[in-house]
Amino acid sequence: MRIGINALYLIPGGVGGTEIYLRSLLAAMISVAPEHDYLVFTNRETADAPLPGLAMPQMVRAVNRPARIIWEQIALPVASIRHKVDVMLNPGFTAPVLSACAQVTVFHDLQHKRHPRHFRWFDLPVWRAMLFASACVSDRLIAVSEATKADLLRYYPVREDAITVIGHGVDERFFHLPRNPEPMLLCVSTLHPHKNLERLLRVFHRFHGRHPDYRLTLAGMKGFHAGPIERLVRELGLQEAVHITGWIERERLYELYSKAAGFVYPSTFEGFGMPVLEALAAGLPVACSGFEPLRSVAGDAARLFDPTDEAAMLAALEQLIADAGSGGPARAREFSWEASARATLEVLASLVSDLQKWPGNSQGGEELP
Repeated sequence: MRIGINALYLIPGGVGGTEIYLRSLLAAMISVAPEHDYLVFTNRETADAPLPGLAMPQMVRAVNRPARIIWEQIALPVASIRHKVDVMLNPGFTAPVLSACAQVTVFHDLQHKRHPRHFRWFDLPVWRAMLFASACVSDRLIAVSEATKADLLRYYPVREDAITVIGHGVDERFFHLPRNPEPMLLCVSTLHPHKNLERLLRVFHRFHGRHPDYRLTLAGMKGFHAGPIERLVRELGLQEAVHITGWIERERLYELYSKAAGFVYPSTFEGFGMPVLEALAAGLPVACSGFEPLRSVAGDAARLFDPTDEAAMLAALEQLIADAGSGGPARAREFSWEASARATLEVLASLVSDLQKWPGNSQGGEELP
């Protein structure tokens, strides 16, 4: 197959977990099925942080969202014809409404439907329109969890048999990180409202009063809710005990996982919960919110708590520092990017095969001048 990868949305260091998803999945797909052509339609931002595969540079910047959307809707379909793409994989929620080839679109969550209050007023209409259109025009959908699949069926007029659930994998390196724990709790999270970090800070303030040698590291991209979180740190007098890193390179992230005594993830909504899986693979004691899909990701290898209950969260932190956390790697071994890649390739191949059965159907198109 000639597989197109719509990477126009990618801003290195600026889109959180969907960047890790794209890079990890694409590398695994190329590894397990090198016989296919992988045409990666990139933007200007990825010039210095290239993706695996054959780059198809596009003259658009993803930081200019209107321009990126217009390019995706008009120029990307033309490019897919020019390069005779059989099927386009859209790993970042959105897809061209008019496409010359088959399309598979990945939905990581439907937070804009479940928790619209967490979106800025000028972002929400765009999310609603683009994701609705993408769900309706795509030939197949991939949901990263059963919870996301349920939301797709709840909010969009899509067929259940058009949705395949394919979870994330986990970077193999996490299984081999050295353990050099310090009195530090780690939370890897974008600073967005649904991540529940303000409640975590209030709970940590009480925890720190009992364990003054412990500190908390919040590692992840500074989202638009960073201001209130940083302000609360100051109000609670935790400037010396809480470290907010912002976006960091993977090597630095590995180091934090190695040094952490425990991992806490208090989010109130997730499509999958990749950081929980990474912490389990690294062998850290883990405490996380007990809703789906985190409950299914963690299994019995983490301490689960109600993310709206501060007393329950505090109890989980107390248990966390007394926990050896030995069951995490075995649980994390049940997930792999290789398995995710094989399942994704099966969806792509099945779709192309089904379309080729129709008389007169032809994928791709003629070479354009």
